[in-house]
Amino acid sequence: MQTYTKAELIKKLIEIRDLGWIANARPGNQGGVGNTLEDLLGIEENNLPIPNAAEWELKAQRSKQSSLTTLLHREPSPRAIKFVPKVLLPLYGWKHKEAGLKYPENEMSFRQTINGLSRTDRGFGIEIDWKDRKILISFDSSSVDPRHKEWLKSVEKRVGLGELNPQPYWGFDDIYHAIGTKMPNCFYVKADVKKQDGIEYYHYKEIHMLEKFDLRHLVSAIEKGVILIDFDARTGHNHGTKFRMRKDRLPELYEKVTVIE
Repeated sequence: MQTYTKAELIKKLIEIRDLGWIANARPGNQGGVGNTLEDLLGIEENNLPIPNAAEWELKAQRSKQSSLTTLLHREPSPRAIKFVPKVLLPLYGWKHKEAGLKYPENEMSFRQTINGLSRTDRGFGIEIDWKDRKILISFDSSSVDPRHKEWLKSVEKRVGLGELNPQPYWGFDDIYHAIGTKMPNCFYVKADVKKQDGIEYYHYKEIHMLEKFDLRHLVSAIEKGVILIDFDARTGHNHGTKFRMRKDRLPELYEKVTVIE
């Protein structure tokens, strides 16, 4: 397998950029942009061999792609409470749309994608406690959309309309280490895409070198709604709580961003 120094990798990425349009090396593969670049570099999938250097990741994506990617699966603390199955589903959940059809009649759902800028139509939001270094989930009954008034009445009967008590949370350091260890430094390449005669072609036009994954940038991205917290649970199964991010905002998580000219 090919190995590179950092300087050699930058040189090779520039050479690939200067080739112009390159046919997809893995037709029918959704990850064609990344896989084709790995083939051009002569490296294995998700394995960027730079000896005697800090850990590096290679991320390639289509230009103008702002879809969400999952950064981390992590249930909130305190873990012993088992917030999703023991609190959020039974006390704040609602009848699943397929209850009595695909699932049992009493199947409940708790699906919320929550951001740091505004509350959901069911009143859930994110609060950042910089002092105690926590990312908290909050509930505000006054923010619930009127179309959910019957659900809100049921919440009042089940648990009352006050703030979540205790509030589920994640510690800054827990999230930072869980995400940051996977991509402390990153070569981030964006490709224009076109289709010709049924074949997809890529032009790897933009190369960024992202260095020093940064805690404050990470938490700020959550606060600004760049990173979302996604709950997806029903009575019979918790699909897991995810931290998800818009793919094109990855550079915002790093202390140093260098555009390779």
